Amino acid sequence: MRISVIIPALNEEEAIGFVVRSIKPDVIDEVIVVDNGSADSTAAKAQEAGAMVIREPTRGYGAACRAGLMATTETDVVVFLDGDNSDDPRELPRLLSPIKSDESDFVLGSRLSGLLEAGAMPFHARLGNWFFAGLMNTVYGLNITDIGSFRAIRRDLLLSLGMEQMTFGWPVEMLVKAAKRGARIREVPVSYRKRIGVSKVSGTFKGSLLSAYYMLWIPIRYILKG
Repeated sequence: MRISVIIPALNEEEAIGFVVRSIKPDVIDEVIVVDNGSADSTAAKAQEAGAMVIREPTRGYGAACRAGLMATTETDVVVFLDGDNSDDPRELPRLLSPIKSDESDFVLGSRLSGLLEAGAMPFHARLGNWFFAGLMNTVYGLNITDIGSFRAIRRDLLLSLGMEQMTFGWPVEMLVKAAKRGARIREVPVSYRKRIGVSKVSGTFKGSLLSAYYMLWIPIRYILKG
C-alpha cells in the first residue's frame, strides 16, 4: 500500500521544516508540500527537509489539496496534514491503521476526543465542529466528534467524489460526499497543539466568519443536493 502525505502550506516557514522531518519515512512513501503562494521561504524550507514541493498559485485550502492530490501517481492512500505543527505526524500509524486493516475507507483524526492542548482551538471552532459532527451523525448514521483536517482517505475514493470546494469548504464537502457514497468512515483520537504562527481560518475575524459559513451552509447544500 503506497501512502502519500499532502501538506498545503501558506507562509509556514517557521514550522514546515520541523513538520516534514517529523514524518517517519518507514510509515509513508512520499511527502508533498503544496506552496500556495507563500511570500516567505516555506518552499525552500520544505525542500531542504526532504519534501517534494509543488506550487499552486490559485489561493485556497481546497485548491492546494487538489494540487497535491493530482501530483500523486501510484498512490493508494492520501493523508492530509497541516503544516503549522498543530497536528502530530508521529500519530500517522494510528490514522492509517483502519485503512491498512481494510476496516475503513476514510479516517478522520478527532482532536476533540484526543489530546487537545489548552488554547489550541477557540470556542467558536469547537462549536462549529460540534454542530457539523452532530448533523452528519444524525443524517448519515456516523459516529464522529470532529471535522479536522488531519485525515486519511483512499485515493480512488477521493478522486471519485468530484470535489468542487477550492477554499475552506474542502474538508466538509469531502466528508458529506463520502458519507453519501456509503464509504466506511471512522475516526481515531489525535493530539492537537497550538499552531506556530497565526491561523488563516480561526485566527482572523474574516477567517472565522468564512469557517462558520462553510461549516453551516456547505454541508446543508450537499445534503440537499441529492
